[in-house]
Amino acid sequence: MKLRRRLLAEGMGTAMLLAIVIGSGIMGERLAGGNQAVALLGNTLATGAGLIVLIHIFGPISGAHFNPVVTLAALLLRETSAGIAMLYVVAQLAGAILGAWAAHAMFAEPILQLSGKARDGFPQGLSECIATFGLIGTILATRRTRPEFTPMAVGLYIVSAYWFTASTSFANPAVTIARSLSDTFAGIAPHSVPLFIAAQLAGALAAMATFPWLYEEECVR
Repeated sequence: MKLRRRLLAEGMGTAMLLAIVIGSGIMGERLAGGNQAVALLGNTLATGAGLIVLIHIFGPISGAHFNPVVTLAALLLRETSAGIAMLYVVAQLAGAILGAWAAHAMFAEPILQLSGKARDGFPQGLSECIATFGLIGTILATRRTRPEFTPMAVGLYIVSAYWFTASTSFANPAVTIARSLSDTFAGIAPHSVPLFIAAQLAGALAAMATFPWLYEEECVR
């Protein structure tokens, strides 16, 4: 597959993912009448369902990373080169920001925003580390054992992680940056972004150290 098609797929897929995350958050908050649990449930179901579909659509073209830490895992597994990985990350970041702006436009929100929703402290960082560890682990494990189930597994994991983590499982640096540009239900204050990204990288590296070892033939025997 030509590189430009793969990059376009990554950008489009990430843009659509952010439109889903932010758009469903806005819709959920508007319809929930102040009930945050109902708003989060709507946000959760839309994100998980949309993610499954997007992975099926773009997976055959680009691998459907939509996430710099997934691309980092591919780089560490020597499935891609450093140059291509960097281009993937650029496409993901650009797509994520465009997706956030598209969600704002759909709901007649100001296009350019900065979130004021602080998500600080050790529990939030720990949540993001665990959420990302589980996401990368899910991808690594299902790709090895049941690759056809990977899209469903990723979507289902994100649905569960929305609810079992204090941070609602961003687990994605591109998503985190784009959500800092949205002062809506799904937003995160810019000053909280470095903690989240550091925790996401730590979780991804921990998963990369753990899951390949778990599935070594010597260990299975």
